[in-house]
Amino acid sequence: MTTHVWDYLPEYEKERADILDAVETVFRSGQLILGRSVRGFEEEFAAYHGLAHCVGVDNGTNAIKLALQALGVGPGDEVITVSNTAAPTVVAIDAIGATPVFVDVREDDFLMDTGQVAAAITPRTRCVVPVHLYGQCVDMAPLRRLADEHGLKILEDCAQAHGARHHGRLAGTMGDAAAFSFYPTKVLGAYGDGGAVVTADEEVARRLRRLRFYGMEDRYYVVETPGHNSRLDEVQAEILRRKLTRLDTYTAGRRAVAARYAEGLADTGLVLPRTTPGNEHVYYVHVVRHPRRDDIIAALKDRGISLNISYPWPVHTMSGFAHLGQKPGSLPVTEALAGEIFSLPMYPSLPETLQDEVIDAVRTVLAELA
Repeated sequence: MTTHVWDYLPEYEKERADILDAVETVFRSGQLILGRSVRGFEEEFAAYHGLAHCVGVDNGTNAIKLALQALGVGPGDEVITVSNTAAPTVVAIDAIGATPVFVDVREDDFLMDTGQVAAAITPRTRCVVPVHLYGQCVDMAPLRRLADEHGLKILEDCAQAHGARHHGRLAGTMGDAAAFSFYPTKVLGAYGDGGAVVTADEEVARRLRRLRFYGMEDRYYVVETPGHNSRLDEVQAEILRRKLTRLDTYTAGRRAVAARYAEGLADTGLVLPRTTPGNEHVYYVHVVRHPRRDDIIAALKDRGISLNISYPWPVHTMSGFAHLGQKPGSLPVTEALAGEIFSLPMYPSLPETLQDEVIDAVRTVLAELA
C-alpha cells in the first residue's frame, strides 16, 4: 500500500452523507446552472472574507484570467509575478495577451521577494500578482505602497492560501481582487474543478459576472462585450458551501500534521517550512528542502511513500514560455529551490499512524544517505 502526498478518500468517508446530500439538494432544486447554490456560496465566501463580492467561476486559472480582465489588464500590458508557482498563474496572464515579468523569491520562505518589484516596473506595468504560495502570504505592505505610487492593480493569487492570514488579515483581502482555486487538493477543495474571485469593488464584480457568462449581462443572447463560458457548477458550489463551514477545522488539522513533522524531523538536516513573522500558515503543501532531494524521493518510493515536487521546473525555464526571453540563471533563488524542494504528505485527515510512518521513513533514509 502506497502513502501519497494527498488523498481525499479518508475525508470523504467522514463527510460522505453531507456530500451526497449536497448533490441531492442540487438535483432536486430545479436549476442546474447559476442557481441557489452558486449564489449562496458566493454570498457566504464573500462574507467569510468580509468583502462585498464573490463571483464563482469554473476553475482557478480562469479566476486569474477573468480577474485580470476585470481589472483592466489586457494585450501589451505587463504583469509582475514569480516563476516559483504553478504554471496556471502564468498561463492566465499569457492568455489575455499580457506579458508576465518575473521577480525572484526569498530564500527563507520561497515567497515573492517584494524588494525586487520596484526595479521590474516599466511604463507598461499594469498589475502585480503576488502568489500566496504553499499556504502563507506574501508581504503585502510594500506591494500596496508601490501599487499606489505607480497606479497599479494588485491581484492576489490565493489558490494555495484559503484561510491564511497576514498580520490578522485574510489572504484575498489585501489587493484589488483575489483569485481562488477549489481544485480537489486545495485547503478548500471541491469534488472537481471550481474557482472564484473576491473583491470589494462593485464595478470589478459586475465585469466579472459578465465575463464569466459570454459577456452577457441583463439579457440572454445579448453580448455586451466578448466574454467566456466560465460558470461555477451548481453541484460544486453546494459542496463548497458545506465544506466552507469546516474550513477552519481543515486548517487546524493541517497545522497539527505540520507540528508533528516539525517535532519528528527537527534534528535531521531537512530544511522544514518557515512561517514568516506575521503570517498564519495553512500548509496547503508541506514543502521541505534538501540537496539530495532526488535520492530521498527515490528511497522513500521504495518504502511505499510517493512524494511530489512543487515545483521542479520554474515557469521561466519551460519551453512554452521561451518567447519571454528570460534565461536560466536570471532567477537564482527560484532555480536553486527547484533542485532541492519536495513535499511530504499533507492533508487534514492524514492518520497519525501514517504521519509516524513518514517521519520514521524520512529519518531512516536521511541517516542512510549521511
